[in-house]
Amino acid sequence: MIAALNSAVEAVETHLATDPAAPLDLSALASRLGTTEHHLRRMFSSLATMPLSEYVRRRRMSLAAADLVAGDDDLLTVAVRYGYGSTESFGRAFRAVHGAGPGEVRRDGGPLRTQPQIRFHLTVQGGIPMDTRITDLPAVRLVGHATRVPLVHEGVNPFIAEHVAAIPVEETRRLKTLNDTEPSGVLAVSDDLDPDRAEGTELTYLHGVATTTAPEGLDTIEVPAGTWAVFRTQGPHPIALQEAWAATAREWFPSQPWRSRPGREIVATLAFDPDAGTATCELWLPIEPDQADVSRGDQGVARPAPPRRTIRRTTRAAVAAALVEWFTPDEAEPS
Repeated sequence: MIAALNSAVEAVETHLATDPAAPLDLSALASRLGTTEHHLRRMFSSLATMPLSEYVRRRRMSLAAADLVAGDDDLLTVAVRYGYGSTESFGRAFRAVHGAGPGEVRRDGGPLRTQPQIRFHLTVQGGIPMDTRITDLPAVRLVGHATRVPLVHEGVNPFIAEHVAAIPVEETRRLKTLNDTEPSGVLAVSDDLDPDRAEGTELTYLHGVATTTAPEGLDTIEVPAGTWAVFRTQGPHPIALQEAWAATAREWFPSQPWRSRPGREIVATLAFDPDAGTATCELWLPIEPDQADVSRGDQGVARPAPPRRTIRRTTRAAVAAALVEWFTPDEAEPS
């Protein structure tokens, strides 16, 4: 996959050098590289910490800045060359990247926030083995309470925290009785995720369980049969889970004959100790065989991508309260 990502970067450079105004066909590019658009965008976003579309935009504006500083063409000519129909729309896009307008840059030579060409490398670490299993899961029904929330890369997602905290205690007890199949435990389900994982894009978040029944009055997500990679984590919560989630893209996928496929991403909490602040979780990611015949070889050393999911104390408290209720033994519950 590392070689495919570097080939994608080279294809971006070739495209911008030959026809910078035209949109890049990511589906066709992924097909040429022997992978899928979903997996290409997912891996690029995870490892580069920015969406592929954002990288292309930044590179396009970096080349446009070079034309303005070194060339003599008027602003409209440069704008049209890079796909904009007016100097106004070009100026807005240019300022969004560089923090200065085209006229200022042409006059003063800056300031510029140029995007260098990315180069991906594979870090071979192996110091901490990942507890992973590959499983074929039949079609399963996820039920619970769902809502639409914006994606937040860092810090608290107040919309998820508010949603979980608002679920009544009796509903948590009801869900507990419905879980009769894998994935086991209380589930945090992310659905309709943007492949680029762009900040602010909406997703469906469901707090619930997996079941073979058809209960009334609950939101339902039908998950088709498929293959899943299941990563088990134990330790400080949510730090252990966050580190494993980041490592899937940084270390596991680049070294395995599997690629991600479109689908729900599920976190199953199997045990939770509120006093110690620890949990046992399973991260379920949908996968499929990687058909790309790409030589991995010696790809050097990379800087690890930082985890993109962090939870502050306010979110932790809201979720912890729900988990405490879930893992309270039935016999200890008030009648």
